[in-house]
Amino acid sequence: MIYEIYHSMLSNEAVLWRNTNLNIPAHIHNSFELIVAAKGESEVIVGEKKYTVCGNECVLVFPNQLHQTKSYENSELAALIFPQQLVKAFSQSYEGYVPKNNKFNLDSFFINRITNFKKNKTTIELKGLLYSICSEFDSTAEYIKSKNNNNLIFKIFNFVSENYKKECSLHELAKEINYNYAYLSQLFLKVIGISYTEYVCRCRINESCYLLLNTNRTVLDIACECGFDCLRSFNRNFKSIMGITPTEYRNRDVTRCC
Repeated sequence: MIYEIYHSMLSNEAVLWRNTNLNIPAHIHNSFELIVAAKGESEVIVGEKKYTVCGNECVLVFPNQLHQTKSYENSELAALIFPQQLVKAFSQSYEGYVPKNNKFNLDSFFINRITNFKKNKTTIELKGLLYSICSEFDSTAEYIKSKNNNNLIFKIFNFVSENYKKECSLHELAKEINYNYAYLSQLFLKVIGISYTEYVCRCRINESCYLLLNTNRTVLDIACECGFDCLRSFNRNFKSIMGITPTEYRNRDVTRCC
């Protein structure tokens, strides 16, 4: 398994995901992401900075920061993605800024609450937990003005998130943002580590994961909703990326909250 969706690209929900040997390629979203090493060690890359996390060490990724994870053998990650509005006061205080260091330590009390988070938490409970965590981070953090070096990459990600259900080719992207096709292709592969076409496919598969777990829609309906022109193509790509069929994925046990 290479890449699994945490939540819908269109979602404003807070979502917890736990999994073993979880490797996620570089991506950007408009939410905070708290990454905890629930077991063993993992590597978290934020921009050009690499952090190894284990035990009570965590990484807090700010909105629109390019990031990815690389798990070591027999490791387990827990990632909590939460929208800015759930910690509005904290988010507004540092709008336009990013931390010098995204890594920090959390007390075992918070680690346990994160890794064992239950789906039926109330909004008040959730906000209380998130504000407490942000406060712990803020107590030792230093901030710098965001350089917005990822503007072009963010434009690409944004184009994919808005168009993955339909024609989403690199030619269409180049035309949309007025950049050279070859330049975009080379830049994306260099920065993200996979081709643009493969990234679009993974986004479609990832969105289908969310729909498989959170709706009762048929596999065919989900395939069409996520931009695949036939069920055969969807099944082939899904198994190639996820290692199992869509039906097997829907029926397995996962840990997530919203």
